[in-house]
Amino acid sequence: MNYRTRITQIATCLAFAIVLLDTSVVNVAIAAIRLSLHTDMRGIQWIINSYSLTFSALLLTAGVLGDRFGCKPVFLAGFALFTFGSLCCGLSQTAGTLIASRIIQGAGAALLVPASLSLIHILFREDAERGKAIGWWGAAGGIALAAGPVAGGWLVTWQGWPSVFLLNVPAGIIGLLIVARYAPPSVPRPGKHPDIAGQLTVIITAGSLAYGLITAGHDGWASHSVLSSLTVSVVCAALFIVVERRHPDPMLPLSLFRQVTLRTSTLVGFIANLAFYGMIFVLSLYFQTVLHYSVQQAGSAFLPMMAILVVMNILAGRIMPKVGVKRLAVYGLLISAGGYGWLIDAGPLTTPLAMLLAGSGIALAIPAITSAALDSVAPGQTGIAGGLLNAARQAGGVFGVALFGTLINSYNPVQFTHGMHTALAISAGLLLFAAGISGLWLKHRHKDRKNQHLPA
Repeated sequence: MNYRTRITQIATCLAFAIVLLDTSVVNVAIAAIRLSLHTDMRGIQWIINSYSLTFSALLLTAGVLGDRFGCKPVFLAGFALFTFGSLCCGLSQTAGTLIASRIIQGAGAALLVPASLSLIHILFREDAERGKAIGWWGAAGGIALAAGPVAGGWLVTWQGWPSVFLLNVPAGIIGLLIVARYAPPSVPRPGKHPDIAGQLTVIITAGSLAYGLITAGHDGWASHSVLSSLTVSVVCAALFIVVERRHPDPMLPLSLFRQVTLRTSTLVGFIANLAFYGMIFVLSLYFQTVLHYSVQQAGSAFLPMMAILVVMNILAGRIMPKVGVKRLAVYGLLISAGGYGWLIDAGPLTTPLAMLLAGSGIALAIPAITSAALDSVAPGQTGIAGGLLNAARQAGGVFGVALFGTLINSYNPVQFTHGMHTALAISAGLLLFAAGISGLWLKHRHKDRKNQHLPA
């Protein structure tokens, strides 16, 4: 392997790391942001969700753009957008400006992730080398998730909350320079027709649903704004199905949903991230507003839950061939459900152990459902299947923050704690449901491979 390949691989890992860093590092800064920008729970939810919502809504289209224009220019555009958005975030003086800047960040992140994987595909031709490269790419994301809360706590304490965003600026500039100079050229395939109508309906569907969930916590479920936004979401979801059926190159071929394993994996991924990211949001506020932890203490409290992700992801890859994707997914989801249930009654000494269980179970389940999803479709459809699963997972995080934020919308410690316990119970119940459907409908890998040669 020459040095140009190695240094480009570093850039792909750097891209994935900063994208996932921004999903975890911001959570420990939300209390400081709320005080500094004088915003309420609704504003905080949008600061978190504007990034994840844009990221998830544009993932599938970003993959199509990479095919149409080549992954290198799309990767460069993603780095540029993400870096510019991070700079704007750090310079924001109002909640509205910060939300708009987070949208720019999310668009850049959506371009970076599929393009980084496409670059790895170009760089490494041998299956073994490509597998190792993807492993390092995933490890970089896991390390970023684990380090995010601790790094965020340190940065907010010593440099202020803008530093958690400004940290991305030098990393983005380095990535831009590396890719521009060392990444190999990619061949565009202009035959693809962009699915603009499908993309617009997805954005409106997800945005209006998130708005309705967030607003319900403040205005009530019967309010005109909530009912209107939820109605718009349902109508646009129906329009999306019509558009995808008629478009010559749909961003999401509906024929994929005939595969029960892919449907199940997508739903389980949505539920897993809803519980995981929703509870990170809730626990971060709980540690700082109810238990009165410092920012550094709050960040350190998440370290066991985040660090176990890296360890369990590696373990999952080793035991998956022996255990099978179905059993691994079911066991992981049951372990995580037990961790969330334990958190309801956990004391100061047992809370870290409960968080450890919650994180380790998710880390076992996600590789299993990812493998099942990719193996359930024909080889030429693995890209869109992976994009669908990742988009569903990001959307789950968005709705977890939106839904659970409505339950903890109180400055009263007793009411806040009651809402947190309700959110924990919902998470445990959903994870048990996910374990059930995984046991019923996830298929073993050898069975899925037989279907790769059949029409989707």
